[in-house]
Amino acid sequence: MEKLTLIRPNLSFSDEIRAYRQEFLDLGSPLNGCGPLADMEDPAQWVVHTQRFELGEDIPEDMVPSTQFIYVRESDQKILGTIQIRHTFTPFLETYGGHIGYSIRPSERQKGYATKMLHDCLPYCRSLGLDRVLVCCMDTNTASRKTILANGGIYDGTVYEPEGQVNFERYWITVNEGSR
Repeated sequence: MEKLTLIRPNLSFSDEIRAYRQEFLDLGSPLNGCGPLADMEDPAQWVVHTQRFELGEDIPEDMVPSTQFIYVRESDQKILGTIQIRHTFTPFLETYGGHIGYSIRPSERQKGYATKMLHDCLPYCRSLGLDRVLVCCMDTNTASRKTILANGGIYDGTVYEPEGQVNFERYWITVNEGSR
């Protein structure tokens, strides 16, 4: 597989961030694992938002500090996915959302990128002091389930989220120094 890198969003990727966002919007596909990117037309606004959240600055009560990464293919500098690592939980995240949210660009799906991206973020989770991470997916999301299981996810149960009227499967991934 080609060289892929987790990078914190920055302005040098403005055009790619814009194109990544637009591809999801054009298909009506949800932008998971990237905070409010769907609502932010200006990539600079999103970059600043991700920096604030990593530093824990001006975070609303119902949110938590988080680190945002874009997953970039080095050969063409294309953003293939986004992944967000939440440092702590709100009650909602503890039940339905987990530590990690992610998505893969629709045109780049089914190529193994999600599995590798999740794997590649686990050392960072360890650096935050997390020994295990909770990763959740809708019970209808077979691709995400396979991604989580490929990274050692252990099924914890399924919970119903009444506002969205969806079932979320909960998985724990042990993060240790020799992890997968």
